Amino acid sequence: MNSLYLWLNIGTISIPLLFSFHPRIRFYKRWKSLFAGILVMMAIFIPWDILFTENGFWGFNPDYLTGYYLLGLPLEEWLFFICIPYACMFTHYAIVDLCPKFRFSKLATNAIVVSLVTVLIILLWYFYDRWYTLLSFVYALLLLGLVQSVNKDLLRTFFATYLVILVPFFVVNGILTGTGIEDQVVWYNNDQNLALRMLTIPVEDTIYNLGMLLTVLFVMERIQTGQKE
Repeated sequence: MNSLYLWLNIGTISIPLLFSFHPRIRFYKRWKSLFAGILVMMAIFIPWDILFTENGFWGFNPDYLTGYYLLGLPLEEWLFFICIPYACMFTHYAIVDLCPKFRFSKLATNAIVVSLVTVLIILLWYFYDRWYTLLSFVYALLLLGLVQSVNKDLLRTFFATYLVILVPFFVVNGILTGTGIEDQVVWYNNDQNLALRMLTIPVEDTIYNLGMLLTVLFVMERIQTGQKE
């Protein structure tokens, strides 16, 4: 079991990587913008991860790791920030390319944004003293505000595909947080989050994941739009 996290990363990226060359998808043509987006996201999320790990806000069970570390983070955690966004962006663009009408209406998208922002602000009002809650929610609010002002239509497709992405997210993140295995691969200090779990997954993970993926997608779209001009 000491390589479970590694195999989860490999399993997550394997099929999307293979089908990246499918003639109807050709996701490999987006690699330049994808890896630029991943680098921007990692520049934000890796320091965040390092600080949280150093301060004991979350950590990693060595029983499920290969034992290689960089800047205090296991190799598998670095791979997480490559494999997960790759698989999720592949899913997003595959759906958008194959089903162009798979999107929310402008009205529905605005309703989702208003509802999400309202819930996050209310929760922050009461739980601002919990670091995971604070940073993940504030980052999501700032990012949503940026995307709304620069590329509002992007949220119409992103929210729709994110609902699909949440299915494998619950599988992979569920395993990482202890679903179906003896112990947790990634553990969380509940003093720094809402202490509310969806099965074994902290509620904040859904917002953290949203912020991570929307960052990559926003950068990708900016680059791709620039290339067309």
